[in-house]
Amino acid sequence: MKVLEFKLKGKAEQYRIIDDMIRTAQFVRNKTLRHWVDNQGIKLVDLYKECAVMAKEFEWAGKLNSTARQASAERAIFAIQRFFANCKAKKPGKKGYPQFKKYTRSVEYKQSGWALSSDKRCLTFKDGFAAGKFKLIGSRDLHFYAPDEIKRIRIVRRADGYYAQFCINIERKEEPVSTGKMIGIDVGLNHFYTDSDGETVPNPRYLRKSEKALKRLQKRVSRKKKGSKSRKKAIDKLGRKHLKVSRQRKDFAIKTALYVVKSNDFVACEDLQVRNMVKNHKLAKSISDAAWSQFAQWLEYFGKVYSKTVIAVPPQYTSQKCSNCGDIVKKTLSTRTHICGCGTILDRDHNAALNILAKGLKAHTGVDLNTVGHTGIHARGQTDLYSLVATSMSKSTG
Repeated sequence: MKVLEFKLKGKAEQYRIIDDMIRTAQFVRNKTLRHWVDNQGIKLVDLYKECAVMAKEFEWAGKLNSTARQASAERAIFAIQRFFANCKAKKPGKKGYPQFKKYTRSVEYKQSGWALSSDKRCLTFKDGFAAGKFKLIGSRDLHFYAPDEIKRIRIVRRADGYYAQFCINIERKEEPVSTGKMIGIDVGLNHFYTDSDGETVPNPRYLRKSEKALKRLQKRVSRKKKGSKSRKKAIDKLGRKHLKVSRQRKDFAIKTALYVVKSNDFVACEDLQVRNMVKNHKLAKSISDAAWSQFAQWLEYFGKVYSKTVIAVPPQYTSQKCSNCGDIVKKTLSTRTHICGCGTILDRDHNAALNILAKGLKAHTGVDLNTVGHTGIHARGQTDLYSLVATSMSKSTG
């Protein structure tokens, strides 16, 4: 599934109608969830029927396109399914029992209730709300895709306006270019990541850099009278600043992940449980600002697009274990240099990256760098090690 996003340009009255559409979608989602709570064991088709009943019972709910009501019901059933999946998997902590939404910011349509203009630069809504025609602002071109390939559109309200996301049912594939290289990646707070070659990428710290401006904008919000227009304007400015930080972080994660995948044929990274790590209140803000989970998701995505191998390995002992001899060298978080009795002296993160690469290779190909020699990556070069792994993989598949 590919998603193309455009900004919607319309009149103030049209934006107010979109707000009504979003509130109606929220109502339908909450109402179907209430129906499930009262009648547990019902299926998605029963929620669809409840949507039809709702449309007759509430005139304003009937204005929303039938497929949009169904999409809202699907949101409820997906939350229910995720809850039961977490229970079945015995996920630690809270299982995510479905909650009623209070601040929904999107409404989703399937293949009806909307239409594109002949030049595919304008979007018109055709349901009972009659939001009208919006101009699509963006650099992407929808002419490359047939109308039946657009399976859904999602209207999203953000701090700086309204956006339309077109969900296109195609699989993105790019021509892979072999580089003969492989790396292990250790993410951190001092550096965004350190790889097994010893190269580092600086941590941009977008939130930290914007913290002073965010505090100033937050103070302005708190000083305004509740319910006033000036307070709403102050909230909008604060929201746009937070949105800018979020977009900077996402852009950095995408570009960095793309570079890593295109530069290597094999990438090993840590399978970090960030949800548990942010429970450390002293590091939670820095960990969230680094966006390790987002980076890992884009690594996995680009690995599929470019047909490269991206594997996540357990992070246990990657910092404590010596990458040369395999001995455990205990360190505190403040100890930044790995010093082993075998004579190995490395930066802590570089040592961890070498261990991550070794774990990834062993999990994927069965090649153990303990038998090949952990220092083989440097002594014989990436190309020789790559040939060894490629031979092992061909034998295992043959």
